[in-house]
Amino acid sequence: MENSIHLQYTVDGTDFTKAGEASSDVKHKLKKLNVPTDALRRIALAMYEGEINMVAHADGGTIDVDIYEDKLTMVLDDVGPGIQDVDLAIQEGYSTASQEVRSLGFGAGMGLPNMKRSSDEMKIETEINVGTKITMTVYY
Repeated sequence: MENSIHLQYTVDGTDFTKAGEASSDVKHKLKKLNVPTDALRRIALAMYEGEINMVAHADGGTIDVDIYEDKLTMVLDDVGPGIQDVDLAIQEGYSTASQEVRSLGFGAGMGLPNMKRSSDEMKIETEINVGTKITMTVYY
């Protein structure tokens, strides 16, 4: 692998049926690069949860992925409402999802906890009424 491979995805904030397309594409590309299975699983899960959150809470956004020889970094950037209380939001079961989102089977409050558990490093930068940027790194 060269120094890095950069990929960028746009997440449509109005369509749950498309959420997961970016994580699926990244997983497919990483398989071709022979990234270890455990890292593939963790990357796909963290990115999928992020995509779902971007649709459920933030009207979409962008995901930038950088693939290196020994790690992958993903930056999920949205222009949503921001996270009021990050410490609370990262707790399993806590959710601000609307009833509509819950009726679709999402909003159980596991998105951020699964993202944190699946990544080796996770940083959340958020500003109310501006948006949220989550940077996750998985080493392999």
